[in-house]
Amino acid sequence: MVAILRSPWFKGHLGEFVVNVCARLFLDKDDYHLINNVTLPTEDGTTQIDHIIVSEYGVFVVETKNMKGWIFGNAKQRQWTQKIYRHSQKFQNPLHQNYKHMKTLQALLGLTDAQIHSVVVFVGDVTFKTEMPANVTRSGEYLRFIKSHTEKVLITQQVREMVEMIASGRLKVSFKTHREHVKHVRTIVDEKDNAVRCPKCHGEMVRRMVKRGENSGKEFWGCLGFPTCRGVLNLQPE
Repeated sequence: MVAILRSPWFKGHLGEFVVNVCARLFLDKDDYHLINNVTLPTEDGTTQIDHIIVSEYGVFVVETKNMKGWIFGNAKQRQWTQKIYRHSQKFQNPLHQNYKHMKTLQALLGLTDAQIHSVVVFVGDVTFKTEMPANVTRSGEYLRFIKSHTEKVLITQQVREMVEMIASGRLKVSFKTHREHVKHVRTIVDEKDNAVRCPKCHGEMVRRMVKRGENSGKEFWGCLGFPTCRGVLNLQPE
């Protein structure tokens, strides 16, 4: 039982439960339509969205993180840092993580950038040690962000149609769907773990080509974070 309570699976579901309860208690169900645990097909597999809230004020795509400790990060960083006492660990920028969710849903519903909003909710005893964007919140604070959008960008008929489109476009909620999505995520993680890492920032590297000079046409590994990071490595001959 203790192992289950401490597992990432349980923490993830607990965080989603807290967000779900807050939405149902404090958002008018006639104005805001909550849809949970939505798995959508993508070109390379699937993407899983914790919560979607559809309203005349826009579609809100909510990513939950059940964590504790100090959180360091900003919107542009690829990785953020969680610190608990002297222990620190990196995790993917949740705004970047939610970006794919946003784009997949945006394509499905045919939304403009002004009609869809990314929201990240940290559930747990966390303290932000760096200034966060307005859409990165703690627990029930995400409701304040949602309610701050007071301009109607969708009409009632559109809201109804989008709820129906999500219902018909999502994959069936089942253990099989979840298992296949987890398998897809693990494949992506394995690929990133085996990726070439930048010697300066330890981020991902991509193959680039020298465009001018005596080495013109020669390939090398360049940091994905360029120009912020200018780490390079020689490309090993195949």
